[in-house]
Amino acid sequence: MFGFTYYTPTKVVFGRDAEDQVGALVREYGGTRVLVHFGGASAVKSGLIDRVKASLDAAGLFHVELGGVVPNPHLGKVREGIELAKQNGVDFLLAVGGGSVIDSSKAIAYALADPDRDVWELFKRQRKAVGCFPVAAVLTIAAAGSEMSNSCVITNEQTGEKRSYNDNVARPKFAVMDPALTMTLPDYQTESGCADIMMHTMERYFTQGGNMEITDEIAEGLLRTVMKHAQILHEDPANYDSRAEVMWASSLAHNDLTGCGNDGGDFATHLLEHELGGMFDVTHGAGLAALWPSWARYVYKECMPRFVRYAVKVMGVQDKGQGDEAIALEGIARMEAFYRRIGMPTNMRELGIEPTEEQILAMAASCADAAGGKKGSAKVLYQEDMAAIYRMAR
Repeated sequence: MFGFTYYTPTKVVFGRDAEDQVGALVREYGGTRVLVHFGGASAVKSGLIDRVKASLDAAGLFHVELGGVVPNPHLGKVREGIELAKQNGVDFLLAVGGGSVIDSSKAIAYALADPDRDVWELFKRQRKAVGCFPVAAVLTIAAAGSEMSNSCVITNEQTGEKRSYNDNVARPKFAVMDPALTMTLPDYQTESGCADIMMHTMERYFTQGGNMEITDEIAEGLLRTVMKHAQILHEDPANYDSRAEVMWASSLAHNDLTGCGNDGGDFATHLLEHELGGMFDVTHGAGLAALWPSWARYVYKECMPRFVRYAVKVMGVQDKGQGDEAIALEGIARMEAFYRRIGMPTNMRELGIEPTEEQILAMAASCADAAGGKKGSAKVLYQEDMAAIYRMAR
């Protein structure tokens, strides 16, 4: 194992009607003037925004609202939020939604802490954050794990670039999690979320060194649990217990717990998907599912022990003396079959896109640029490897 620092300062308030505590929680963390940031009309129509505002009113807090965040959140909306927050003296960002809304809130919060600089410079790796206004979340989608993570992903809709920035100063102060808020999600969105949750764990699992038994067991248990409840929710979307299991898994998968002791993780599949999402605006979790089987078949020979363990411990492959390669490939095939059972794509064609060779080369070039030339732990990928995986995934 490698030494590590595990830092997870986010307070979690979990359970039915937990959103009613928002006002008191914001006041606890020093907020007085709140930007309530959210996505589409569903948060308004469901009455959730009104309940959140009522809780803020009861706590005597000023608030202003900004909706309209889209999946793969846009830099333009971030800039709109920055100006609105400045005009109203906002000192606290409250995200009501999923990862896209939380990430948009984090980007606004970065900008408010350094108001004379362009926030996109962070995502282009041109500078580091000097601070971040406090952010908190009322979670409505179990997927990205942004409610406890230090990560933030924004799309520049003008250039098509989808870029991430990670800094512990952006970890939310608190996360309110009511599983009932996720029950109205379409099945495709629920299952895309499950794919994203699993990938956050798998990206930390498929590494070349430092793996700890306790961390592996936590990761494997989380993966098996999400697979079980993803299939239950595919048939019974109103199952509260399954919603709760998946929601909590979302947070644990991306608060760094499942990577303690390893070499920092692989995260190549996420980087590959960022380019796919930036170019074609696909649902993030579905994009990950479409790319992972091809990534796995491209890299498994250089990370054989991990793929064998995954096949046995997570996918239930029995070792009958068939050899490591056969076990590893069967594990990948079973993962592919699981994706199909829950309605997820396993290649780009099933995702509904057919990129040209020119587009593949452009995505690979942009991916390599975002990675500083190379990315990966299971196998280090360079630009030509990235292009090869995109071709395999067509």
